[in-house]
Amino acid sequence: MKRIHLPASRQELRELRAGEEVLLSGTIYTARDAAHKRLKELIEKGEPLPFDLQDAVIYYVGPTPARPGQVIGSAGPTTSSRMDPYVPLLCEHGMAGMIGKGRRSEEVRQAVMKHGAVYFVTVGGAGALLSKAITAAEPVAFEDLLSEAVVRLTVKDFPCFVGMDTEGNDIYDLADQCVSDR
Repeated sequence: MKRIHLPASRQELRELRAGEEVLLSGTIYTARDAAHKRLKELIEKGEPLPFDLQDAVIYYVGPTPARPGQVIGSAGPTTSSRMDPYVPLLCEHGMAGMIGKGRRSEEVRQAVMKHGAVYFVTVGGAGALLSKAITAAEPVAFEDLLSEAVVRLTVKDFPCFVGMDTEGNDIYDLADQCVSDR
């Protein structure tokens, strides 16, 4: 299992391979559909973004409110494909990685390869367990979106798999190949 400190260098990301287990530590940002739409609008208007996209990793999550004594509530991944239309633009502006669940489009594969980005996948349905790897949460933007606001998370040993590496290799394609080889 590889340990990756974020933000990671593009060279470090290029060394990852689809299917590898990784533990992420450092800073990630939350953003779902509505936040992605707003980020796109800001970019198109030439306005500043609420956080620096350069080498950023975005986690597709809408965490639940924290209970007393907790940093954050349950924080499981949402289906990534809903963010597919935004990935090429965000990669062009420096995004280095995404965390979610599920397959991605060919458009995402091309953007990942062109910009040296990585798609990490984590386990859906394990939000309470994943939240234990989150050590800090600070609202950054779009707080009116409630659970879909952009939040800066500090994570320690956040468990993921490399879902799609910088060469476009995809963990879901590898799984399909294993099944068909039986």
